[in-house]
Amino acid sequence: MLVPKVDAGSPRMGTGPQGYLRGSAVLGTPFTCDFEDGDCGWQDVGTSTYRWVRGRASLARWGTGPHSDHTVGTDLGSFLVTVSPPAKTVATAWLRSPEMQEAAATCEIRAWYHLSGSCEGTQGLNEMEQPVLRLDVAYRDEVVGLWQNPERSSKGWHQLVAYLGRIAGQFQLIFSLTQPPACGAEVALDDIIFRNCGLPGPGQQDCGAQESRCSRGSCVAQHRLCDGTDDCGDGWDEDTTRCKSFTNCSFERDLCNWEAEPGPPSWDRNTSLNLGALYGFPTRDHSTNSRAGFFLHVNSAPNTGPSGTAQLSSPTFQATNSCSLVLYCHLHGSANSNLSIFYVTNSTKQLVRERTGDMGSCWFRERVNFSVTEAFKVLIEGVAGNGGTVAIDDLILSPGCVKEQGKSPVTLPSQAGASPCAAGEVACDSGGCIAAELACDFNNTCTDGSDEKHCGATTFESGAGGWHDVSVGHLRWGLQRLAEPNTFLTGSFLALQEGEGQMVGAAKARTPLLGPSGPTCTMEMSYRIQSGPQGFLAVRILDHTTGTTQLAWHTQGRGVTAGERVRVPLGERSRPFQVELLALVDLQGSASVGVDNVTFEQCYLSVVAPTAAELTCSFERDMCGWYQDQSSDFKWVHNMGQGQGSDHTTGSGYFLSVDPSALWSRGQQAQLITSRQDPAAAPRCLSFWYLLAGPQIGTLNLKLQPEGEEETVLWTCRGTQGSIWHRAWATLPATGQKPYRVAFEVLRDGFLGDVGLDDLALTAGPCGAELSCSFEAEGCGLAASGQGTWQRQSNGTGTTAGPAADHTTGTAAGHYMVVSTGRDSLPAGHRAVLTSQPYQPSVPAQCLAFWYHLSARTPGSLGVFVEQSGVRRKVLSVSTMEGTGWHRGHGTIQPDGDWQVVFEAVGAGGDHGYIALDDLHVSDGACPEPASCDFEQDMCGWSSPSDPHLHSFAWGWKSGVPLAKYPGPEQDHTLGTRNGHYVHFDTSVLGAGGTSALLESQPLPAATDSCLRFWYHMDIPEHLSSGELRVILHSTAGQRMVWSVEGHHSWGWQGSMVPVQSPSEFQIIFEITTRRWPLEGTVALDDIVYSAGVGCHSSLEEPVEEKPSGSFVAEVVLGLLLALVIVTLVAIGGWYWLKQQGLASRTPAESDTPQGFDNITFRDDKVIVSPVPREGDEA
Repeated sequence: MLVPKVDAGSPRMGTGPQGYLRGSAVLGTPFTCDFEDGDCGWQDVGTSTYRWVRGRASLARWGTGPHSDHTVGTDLGSFLVTVSPPAKTVATAWLRSPEMQEAAATCEIRAWYHLSGSCEGTQGLNEMEQPVLRLDVAYRDEVVGLWQNPERSSKGWHQLVAYLGRIAGQFQLIFSLTQPPACGAEVALDDIIFRNCGLPGPGQQDCGAQESRCSRGSCVAQHRLCDGTDDCGDGWDEDTTRCKSFTNCSFERDLCNWEAEPGPPSWDRNTSLNLGALYGFPTRDHSTNSRAGFFLHVNSAPNTGPSGTAQLSSPTFQATNSCSLVLYCHLHGSANSNLSIFYVTNSTKQLVRERTGDMGSCWFRERVNFSVTEAFKVLIEGVAGNGGTVAIDDLILSPGCVKEQGKSPVTLPSQAGASPCAAGEVACDSGGCIAAELACDFNNTCTDGSDEKHCGATTFESGAGGWHDVSVGHLRWGLQRLAEPNTFLTGSFLALQEGEGQMVGAAKARTPLLGPSGPTCTMEMSYRIQSGPQGFLAVRILDHTTGTTQLAWHTQGRGVTAGERVRVPLGERSRPFQVELLALVDLQGSASVGVDNVTFEQCYLSVVAPTAAELTCSFERDMCGWYQDQSSDFKWVHNMGQGQGSDHTTGSGYFLSVDPSALWSRGQQAQLITSRQDPAAAPRCLSFWYLLAGPQIGTLNLKLQPEGEEETVLWTCRGTQGSIWHRAWATLPATGQKPYRVAFEVLRDGFLGDVGLDDLALTAGPCGAELSCSFEAEGCGLAASGQGTWQRQSNGTGTTAGPAADHTTGTAAGHYMVVSTGRDSLPAGHRAVLTSQPYQPSVPAQCLAFWYHLSARTPGSLGVFVEQSGVRRKVLSVSTMEGTGWHRGHGTIQPDGDWQVVFEAVGAGGDHGYIALDDLHVSDGACPEPASCDFEQDMCGWSSPSDPHLHSFAWGWKSGVPLAKYPGPEQDHTLGTRNGHYVHFDTSVLGAGGTSALLESQPLPAATDSCLRFWYHMDIPEHLSSGELRVILHSTAGQRMVWSVEGHHSWGWQGSMVPVQSPSEFQIIFEITTRRWPLEGTVALDDIVYSAGVGCHSSLEEPVEEKPSGSFVAEVVLGLLLALVIVTLVAIGGWYWLKQQGLASRTPAESDTPQGFDNITFRDDKVIVSPVPREGDEA
């Protein structure tokens, strides 16, 4: 077992336990285990099959478990995860850290967890009989709880923060997941971080004027002496001899000279051992950091309302200006808990310090100074909010607190009378009561508006306006008066100040519980920050419904004074949520942060924006009636391209985009929503232009959300469609009397690429025939008729026998159209017909393509017809199908008017036959021959398999127009211009591990003497020449490589011919692989021609010599010029022409010999991590 030594790091910045030194190269943080290269000494210590293992994320786990890790944020990352729970007994999986020793009082443990699944017969996680994830610390022969997962939790990764406290000697951390029988939950852990855990080391210089030297050589501030915290790490600053003039009450024996006023409620002296399951916090005291230590506490059971006020008073003290009280406080479990410290004389009761909110499960230090001109008592009042706990420990009075002798003691004033309002109500200043949930809902319910008076909207001239400091460290928020005029702040403002807490971290201030809010809700504020680049100011949203924390806005220091008035979108949120101000700067010097003049604009749920009904939008000026769903995991961005390409409207304007690979794009989905729309009496058509680009892009959905009903998907598309704008249409159905919303949703079931949206148009009436239909959302307007029944289904939900997977997604969850052709459903000779809506021709010739699947036995027959003016023309007829996969059918249509496609299934009298259809597509231009494509209109049936186990990497489709994010040749081969198209793949995304990217043809019939011609472009740096492009023939007999090329080929388009022979049905596959190491470079293909039954007319032993494609032209020009000019000038001119053209293309050549592989050096990816917390981070 590893027993690391104590770290001697910086006492100001803090470090972590020695031995946990690996850090995270990706996150850039020390004392971090990201599990990318190992388990860092964490061990499974369970005794059953239920255990922890190191696992890898996978897109195949979308919706059921972590499809991405937290460190990398993709399916290439690793984590620890529980596996194999027993089915019939309560089970616990145990995970234990290496042995460590000597944790500082400032020590924090942070980790990210992903809790998924649920238990049979229950709803969601953490209800009764639900799994429980805990973090405990084992030391001194006891186990102490540090953290437990909250009752409410949304999907995705969440951060836990646990405060260890001062531990002398060895300790170990233990994660455990306990779940009842028949429970399918699992938990994953990632990025376990130790912060500020090392003891301070010996100082390199003399201590300052206000510091003292500890025995172990470090320095400690003099105002931290005798304050109940071992700041030195050796106990020197808390030595009993040195601190004998201080009066400390640890409650280990009694209340000392403090007096608890009789309740109810009353402060209760107790230990964690005696609290029981209902009141689980605190889990230990502060004095001994153990479960057996005593403290005072007041609790409120869940769903019972606030506890009432518990009072604790001191003896009477003499008038003084040098009395101070240090105490340790614990407020956890409720945002409404409150701890107030007063001094009381016979004439007044003065509030000195107040803490409100949930500070987390930790003991934090508070110091209060008293300057009183007459005898006084200290009065501590605690109110536990609903389900919360307020506790205090280690009350330390300074030598200046001298008891009053011989005089009448100060008498405490009587408590205020009971509230005139019932439970669950609050009082208005003008009289009367309102429901508590109507307070701070952005609407004046009280006639005097007092219910919205202390909700965060304030100028700070009359107080904090409802903002509460919830800091537990060296910094805090407090009111401050402006010393001199300022551009950004006026009068009083909220300022960052020195705090009294012992922890290290950002200062936090929160509003009361707010909401609900509408989609247009924004918070405006003025701010000023003066700090270096390590300082920051941020706004976060704490959503108590989902248990999430979201970063809404932030700015970093720039080395100079900066500020402005900003608008922070809050969006639509259910109640309750809180807004949090978060700031961190070094106040030693001139650094400062201030916030002023906070307002909430258009936040009331019923507010209707003037643009609410504007769903037609080009996004050139603004977002019209569309809004970012601020509760989404990541965001849509209103921009002009940023390397993704130009907009659709003007080619140089604005559009909306989502980049799932960006650092801020974590979680599962981003939504663009409308506000509440009036009921729709008739259907309408929404058309839009979309972009789905990149080698591993996810899903774009269009959804309808009728009020009070389940949302429905109207349109969906997944995976790359090329770096090209596409147009789509979806009919918005009538909603009767129900208001509704429309939403565009991006799912992060892919991590590399971009989604774009532009030029939305809403018109009356339903949409016409769809040019592309995957059947994933609905039946695309196809009408069924005849004796049999066509139905849309997936293999997982259908009632009719059909393919195991659809063609679009390649999974059992994908949808297709299917008809049963068994004798009971479609007797022999009977027909089942599926007819499209009319297509309106836009060009003389159009290509109709579709994918079909027939059962292995007696499927009947499928006939495909084009119908125009009542006349049918057969496009395809098929009754048998070789192989078990989907097959592509196509036909060229040359209509002179509107036309429809008719699919007709005819029964054959078998037992369980079926015919299925998927991915109907109509494009301009005549259909190419199977497996042939110039890529000008589409990809002609060439596609990349969507196997999530292979990371679903896909080839892209683009033109030669340069895109910073998607590099490729600046000219295609077909046209030789930047407007021509080709397919391409950026090999740098493959990463380590021998992954590859495949491009597959449709299934082709057996071939004896056929030829594959194609042009390829390998733009790979010469020093990274290990990339390989292969041609593979895949059939039921296996795979056979027939051609390959590798290495440095950056001189333009080159052609090749490959003889093709296969005794059975097969597919042609182009494969890119870097074998092991990451590789920079782009591989492109163009003008693929497959000639069945026509040989390549060249021998494999004597490949055609590769020559520049322009050689013929050059020879003709040379011949003409030989009679007119000098040979030397002609040669120079030809050389210059070739150089300017940049096209060193080759004539087709053959090869079946794989090239060699040269290893290259791995280059670490580096990410610069901002000090601003990422989405969901605690500061």
